[in-house]
Amino acid sequence: MSPILARSLPFALYIGLLALEGVLPDLAPEFDVRVVYPIKAGLVALSLAILWHHYHELRTWGLTAGQLLLSVGMGVLVLVLWVNMDSGWMLLDDLGPGYDPRDAHGGMDWWLVGFRIAGAALVVPVMEELFWRSFLQRWLQQHDFLALDPARIGVRALLIASTLFALEHLQWLAGLVAGLGYGWLYMRTRNLWAPVLAHAVTNGGLAAYVLSSGRWSYW
Repeated sequence: MSPILARSLPFALYIGLLALEGVLPDLAPEFDVRVVYPIKAGLVALSLAILWHHYHELRTWGLTAGQLLLSVGMGVLVLVLWVNMDSGWMLLDDLGPGYDPRDAHGGMDWWLVGFRIAGAALVVPVMEELFWRSFLQRWLQQHDFLALDPARIGVRALLIASTLFALEHLQWLAGLVAGLGYGWLYMRTRNLWAPVLAHAVTNGGLAAYVLSSGRWSYW
């Protein structure tokens, strides 16, 4: 399989199911669209597992203690900025109601919560970092991207990949900051696990923030 395809298929599957989530309320108003997320997370996780032998950049951990702290710090920094970057001009569109896991009586559906956290903190960081950083950011620098040392990625490739990553999110400015942070981390550590970990910290921390504050629009 093409290395580009291997890193793009899980992402394309995720985006396709995300689009389905967007149109289902109009196509089937009685259907609880929230159940699509566990299906989406599960299918993407399955695709990553099937294709795992293609991901040589994730075969070994290799992060030093310093790189580990840097990754966690970047994840926390992006989280703090993310929850404060929601002014009107910082958004592509209204955030909307978000993913509200409460039932009709106001109680928490912990199955939905569990799948949401697992998908956001465990599946999405691997899927997105493989696509945005390992593939696209390197490919923009050199089409034979597997042969490129991440430390040799230039500013142009970092900016383009980060801008496209930003446009994937309603909070475009927060997405741009995250893309730049994760992209720089990849270049600095030369290890894809660093942005994966930072991304996981951001998404996991965001889940904790949403659950404690009830600000479902961030989900």
